[in-house]
Amino acid sequence: MDLEDNEPDLLPFINVVPLIDVMFALLTFFIMSTLFLTRSEGLPVNLPKAATAKQEQTPAKITITVDEKGQVSVNRDPIAVNDLAGRLRTLVGSNPDSLVIINADQKVLHGEIVGIMDQVRQVKGARLAIATQK
Repeated sequence: MDLEDNEPDLLPFINVVPLIDVMFALLTFFIMSTLFLTRSEGLPVNLPKAATAKQEQTPAKITITVDEKGQVSVNRDPIAVNDLAGRLRTLVGSNPDSLVIINADQKVLHGEIVGIMDQVRQVKGARLAIATQK
């Protein structure tokens, strides 16, 4: 007598419950990740229309470059450090949110950069930034 003949043949099947769990986990992950991608800066409102409206006001960027030899230039125009504050006042003008970016070589001495920063701080309304690399 053969034991294999008495056992019924089991039909192959696929259990879909773990598949459904994985699909719901993926769906939850994608929903949560898309919620963090939206950036809202305020409540949604219908803005009024105006003929003289400007799209978006970006602050003026003024770049002060100091090369490895210590040569200072403002927007690619060479200038002396003592004349820097007066030149920045004319460039900033009526724009109170001007951004002044110091783009200095890493070999420039710390004292020279501090002197340039001091000149920038004398200009009212100029914000200061220092350019770096990652």
